[in-house]
Amino acid sequence: MIINHQYRFIFLKTRKTAGTSIEIALSQFCGEGDVLTPISEDDEHLRRQAGYAGPQNHQFPLARMQGRDWLQWCRSRQRPGFRRHASITKVRKHVPRDIWKNYFKFCFERNPFDKAISRYYWSTSAPRPAIDDFLETAPPLLLSNWNTYTVDDELAVDFIGRYENLVEELSQVASRLGLPGTIDLPLAKVGVRTNRDHYSNVLNSQARSRIESVCAKEIAAFNYQWCESSEVEATGRPSVSI
Repeated sequence: MIINHQYRFIFLKTRKTAGTSIEIALSQFCGEGDVLTPISEDDEHLRRQAGYAGPQNHQFPLARMQGRDWLQWCRSRQRPGFRRHASITKVRKHVPRDIWKNYFKFCFERNPFDKAISRYYWSTSAPRPAIDDFLETAPPLLLSNWNTYTVDDELAVDFIGRYENLVEELSQVASRLGLPGTIDLPLAKVGVRTNRDHYSNVLNSQARSRIESVCAKEIAAFNYQWCESSEVEATGRPSVSI
């Protein structure tokens, strides 16, 4: 996640939505006082190669520490802070009121059916279990981003872009924030997913039901609908395969 003070935005990193690529790209606009959470070493290497700011200021300010934070510090001997997939609830508790009120808060969401396949390939290795078996036992936190950008089941951010329209909608965000130049997304975490078929050709009825159950709230909120690959071909809408 990122908290940028010059351009007054908070970027929440949701799972399996090209969040790392977005995070690296946005790092170029960050200065010494901004908050950037750590990412994997391979991805940090991409960020360093680009010459962008790396992880910094992600530990909670002492003035914003709460009782549970102090207890965690005592137990772990490590100062608590924001993590890469910090929720909007966590942000609200640990930033000053004026930042919470005035900064532009945004993130991205993805079709849950396609996102589940991406999660499957990211979380498993050969020999992989059957995808329906994996999804049946996967913790809801890995399949749904709902709690990242909601508070008490209410949307708590200013903008949620669609992964399916990532480049266009990220460009809209950049214009809204007044970011200079263009945002070129690096190819982070690519090459893991080997099956690039449309999700309707990958997921059986059991897997579909599991996703519809776990991700019911975002399916309803963003009007995601199951469609067959033949429907995609007929409408010309591309399937996503990262």
